[in-house]
Amino acid sequence: MNVSESLKLIAQGASQIISTEELEKKLQEGRPLRVKLGVDPTAPDIHLGHSVALEKLRQFQSLGHQAVLIIGDFTATVGDPTGRSVARPPITREEVLANAKTYTQQAFKILDESKTEIVYNGEWFRKMTYEEVLKLNARVTLQQMLQREDFKKRVKEGTPVSIHELQYPIMQGWDSVMVKSDVEIGGTDQLFNNLVGRELQKAEGQSQQVVLLMPLLEGLDGVKKMSKSYGNYIGVNEAPNDMFGKIMSISDDLMGRYYTLLLGETLDESQHPMDAKKALAKSIVTRYHSADLAEQALLNWESQFSKKDLASSDLPELEISLFDSTENLVQIVSLAYEQAFSIKRSNGDIKKQLIATGAIQLNETKLTDIHAKPELATGDVFKIGKKHAIRFK
Repeated sequence: MNVSESLKLIAQGASQIISTEELEKKLQEGRPLRVKLGVDPTAPDIHLGHSVALEKLRQFQSLGHQAVLIIGDFTATVGDPTGRSVARPPITREEVLANAKTYTQQAFKILDESKTEIVYNGEWFRKMTYEEVLKLNARVTLQQMLQREDFKKRVKEGTPVSIHELQYPIMQGWDSVMVKSDVEIGGTDQLFNNLVGRELQKAEGQSQQVVLLMPLLEGLDGVKKMSKSYGNYIGVNEAPNDMFGKIMSISDDLMGRYYTLLLGETLDESQHPMDAKKALAKSIVTRYHSADLAEQALLNWESQFSKKDLASSDLPELEISLFDSTENLVQIVSLAYEQAFSIKRSNGDIKKQLIATGAIQLNETKLTDIHAKPELATGDVFKIGKKHAIRFK
């Protein structure tokens, strides 16, 4: 690709580039750019929300540039305060390293491992003297830090902001200096941290990195960003059938963003929404598993929901004993969603949108009494909504 074509491809799906002119100049140099993505492995698994930045990094690889994946084995022990209303709970380095192992394994489902440089930021932070830390801190003012909305809000509300949290943007910025990054990829919530990197590079006499911000992917609810804590996520290691089913449950309005951010493609508006969603689900399952398993997941989903043949379908199974402590139908539905599909639904939502509309069925019999606790037996098929069903064992 020429520079103009590369620039157009890189900009696809991005929320903001600071700046396009700088990126164009770097591309015109005709050398592989060092493209940085920093990750703090605070959990062992990644979901499709994490994959948005990884997909963009993979795109740079396909254009011949060098991917630099920074594993925050040091910064993760501090915790990124971005968007947090309170300080993150501490995590040990041993936990971080264990998480990093599975995190990178999953990341290489997207990235080309042979073209990825992996570095741990503990390599430089653990060697710094206290004098060096003080000199680094002197380059950023408290006033700059308090421009951040999350810090500003917490100070106004009287919620503690620990000094170590103020260090985080500085550490992330110093990572950019240490790896001499030309481009840093991050979510839209990372703007402040990424700009600190530019300032520190400038102070060190380096060429400033271009900041490329990617949108935050909405989860299954179509409202909040995809997150395990919100129960609206799709894990990249989830079973093919579960992954396919979850994607089929997203709204038609959300499809276009999933096509753009997860596949780098444009939704074909001429397609019927159901066909477009099946194609989306099949492509994503193929990406993380295989074409054969994606085809099987499609056939299984059609067997369940297009042909209404739930009895012979391959359904997630839950043990009846899990529901011993539940007292009514609402609690059974809530627990089934969370255990089988990692989806959290409010009691009000379950009552109004599912039970009241006849969307809850046990062996094809509609259940409409929110106070009743139906008898469950091995082999029973429990349909919860239009897109989900389980079998009891």
